[in-house]
Amino acid sequence: MHIVDDSEVNRVLSFPVLIEAIEAAHRRPKIAVHDGYLGDDKGQQLVTRSAVDAGRFMMTKLYTSFPGNLAHGKLPVQAVCVLFDGNDGRPLAVMDAAEITHWKTAADSALGAKHLARPDAETLLVVGAGEMARWLVRGHRTVRPRLKRVRVWNRTVERAQELAALLEGDGIAAEAVTDLDAATREADIITTCTRSREPLVKGANLKPGTHLDLVGGFTPETRESDDEAARRSRIFVDRRESAFDGVGDILQPIASGAITESDVLGDHYDLASGKVAGRLSDSDITFFKNAGGGHLDLMTCETVLAQLGKELR
Repeated sequence: MHIVDDSEVNRVLSFPVLIEAIEAAHRRPKIAVHDGYLGDDKGQQLVTRSAVDAGRFMMTKLYTSFPGNLAHGKLPVQAVCVLFDGNDGRPLAVMDAAEITHWKTAADSALGAKHLARPDAETLLVVGAGEMARWLVRGHRTVRPRLKRVRVWNRTVERAQELAALLEGDGIAAEAVTDLDAATREADIITTCTRSREPLVKGANLKPGTHLDLVGGFTPETRESDDEAARRSRIFVDRRESAFDGVGDILQPIASGAITESDVLGDHYDLASGKVAGRLSDSDITFFKNAGGGHLDLMTCETVLAQLGKELR
């Protein structure tokens, strides 16, 4: 059995390899998923996120959430993934899941952009300057290499400036912006990763051809774009079951009557198989909700194991 730490995950993975692997996995039968939660009224939780790719692999991601850790300089979320053989149940690997989460989240959004964003996209707007933001930039630039400008908006301007400086250090032309509405009007791709409970991206500001990638909202109360953004867009999600299970950017515009469930046109399974067309014209506004799920962790763990296996041949 392999014990794989974060440094090994980062050493063997690349976005071209992972995005291709996740897309291929979505052409196979759907992976079964199940989540479990145990905790207390202080928000301290143990979460199990399990996935079964029948006859191939089984995986459980276990993570703890201790929000109070931040006050003591400790990580609020810590996790491991355990991967099993799907034929005989043998444990194959235990992997440190912090970087697994970063890789799979950014690759999920990048695959959405591969199918939905215009090939000639040049300007990327990043809304939110947290830990995931730099990963999302890397993922989007992998599938849309013509992206040459990155603009960063964050409620705290200093955080946006820090991220822009890091991206500049990576050789990416980046700048912090303070006018979100103006930056929205100029962007070809917008990726958001916040915990906002109020819409940040206004649909009225989206220019024809924009691709909107919503990553941060993960509860019914959190939301990153308004009803008009949904109303104007061709809407896709990473997995229908995840998106309709408590995600505000999908459930709230349905509840308000701005859209209906049938306006969610497809997910990665539909797009990867060609069952549903993504962008129909250069002027389409496309909307992708990254809701995540244990199936993506399994796909990423499988890819790590395959890359490690190549090294041992």
